[in-house]
Amino acid sequence: MARIAFIGLGHMGGPMAANLVKAGHEVRGFDLSDEALTRAREQRVEICETIAATVLECETVITMLPAGKHVLAVWEELVSTVPAGTLLVDCSTVDIESSRSAHEMARQHQCPALDAPVSGGTAGAEAATLAFMAGGEAEAFERARPLLEAMGKKIIHCGGPAMGQAAKICNNMILGISMIAVSEAFVLGEGLGLTHQALYDVASVSSGQCWSLTSYCPVPGPLPTSPANRDYQPGFAASLMVKDLLLSQAAAATTGAGTELGRMAADLYQQFVDEGSAAKDFSGIIEMIRARSGQK
Repeated sequence: MARIAFIGLGHMGGPMAANLVKAGHEVRGFDLSDEALTRAREQRVEICETIAATVLECETVITMLPAGKHVLAVWEELVSTVPAGTLLVDCSTVDIESSRSAHEMARQHQCPALDAPVSGGTAGAEAATLAFMAGGEAEAFERARPLLEAMGKKIIHCGGPAMGQAAKICNNMILGISMIAVSEAFVLGEGLGLTHQALYDVASVSSGQCWSLTSYCPVPGPLPTSPANRDYQPGFAASLMVKDLLLSQAAAATTGAGTELGRMAADLYQQFVDEGSAAKDFSGIIEMIRARSGQK
């Protein structure tokens, strides 16, 4: 059994911390949201009032925070609080530069560190089926592996510091682009008189098969577990897709990579959010595509 501090108990962090408790670990938690703290307490996470109290005598600290600036602020406090040798794991999705800076903070304090962003959404967090994309030294990865396995199904070491973030950014650019393609195909099918079920039955076993179709089908009916069947409640919120696509475009700008479809996907999701759909699941973008096609 490990003693773990978990900072950031929101819709992703809360279920992840709960799964660590279910695996038999002692978990202390901290969050600024009273609602998040209440949910975590119900899952037997020991709630603390400060970060310093949360990390006291913990061998590992896991953070799950909204953006790079939050990670850097928390990690700056961590490295001035925890003893050398404490394992620091960040599961947030942040920009590459922030991730590298966090790793450098940890290195200077002689703390092994890992960036380990996740894929799988809130359903994966609750079911402990997340995919973890980890960046950092091999020793830190092996030390963190048993904890990550308590929260996820696929644990992949992607390379050195910030390479987990690199993999996450590239992966979610694929996801955003493919969801738009799937949505456009369903809207086209509607115009041609093709039923949703027929298109799903064909594409899900043919060359159009992809995760956006078979895990997050954007129309109700063919896949009962998709957010389309519950009025596009996330899932994976459109605002988070915008965040990840903008991270991909920032990374593309620094490397000179040509990502025209990524840029267009970022623009379309930004428009979707600007029209008031930030809290909808990202698969709900089919509604905007349908409306712009003059279809109801």
